[in-house]
Amino acid sequence: MMIVTTDTIAGAEITEVIGYVKGGTIQTKHIGRDITAGLKGIVGGEIKGYNEMMDEARKLAIHRMVEDAKKKGANAIVGMRLQSSTVMGSAAEIIAYGTAVKFLEK
Repeated sequence: MMIVTTDTIAGAEITEVIGYVKGGTIQTKHIGRDITAGLKGIVGGEIKGYNEMMDEARKLAIHRMVEDAKKKGANAIVGMRLQSSTVMGSAAEIIAYGTAVKFLEK
């Protein structure tokens, strides 16, 4: 599955626009990560546990978006975007979305 953030695919012709596809997940914080984050808030520095959690969440959201596109018969997704938001104090939502298309290489 080709995934691009642009509206076109360089060197290819989009032959069919299938439509909106998405994938998402909600991840909660681990108590150990919360303690580490609290300490980092005092002394400063990167919170690696949260980085790892958000990286896993992005991968899962993109995977689910790709599955949605495959079910609809697409071979590419254009205009892909990622968005995150806080759902509650200890949970974050990640959404991957874009436009499913069919394309042919020129």
